[in-house]
Amino acid sequence: MAAQKGKDLLLKLHDGSALITVAGLRSRQIAFNTEPVDVTHAESAGRWRELLAGAGVKRAAIAGSGLFKDAASDALIRQSFFDGDIRQGQVVVPDFGTLTGPFQITSLEIAAEIAFVAL
Repeated sequence: MAAQKGKDLLLKLHDGSALITVAGLRSRQIAFNTEPVDVTHAESAGRWRELLAGAGVKRAAIAGSGLFKDAASDALIRQSFFDGDIRQGQVVVPDFGTLTGPFQITSLEIAAEIAFVAL
């Protein structure tokens, strides 16, 4: 994947009426996981573990840092986090695709750099 501008990787959340862009992500990590369904039983060949093909729980975890679009977007993210809401959302990843589905914000870190000048 070629380098992308932060504004090109977008996070969108449903605000109650539509999906709106809430942030541009500069650095990010996307992890896809699946939990297989174990169907091993006493008569499994050689007592090896058996998994059920095509079954299991899939999930995606997205972590990133970037900029909120505006004060309203910041408020929507914070309120969603503190309420524990599950909202429809999208993450648009150039040259990869769009991840769409129910999202829950499970961690929220807000940091800022401040410089003081002594006069």
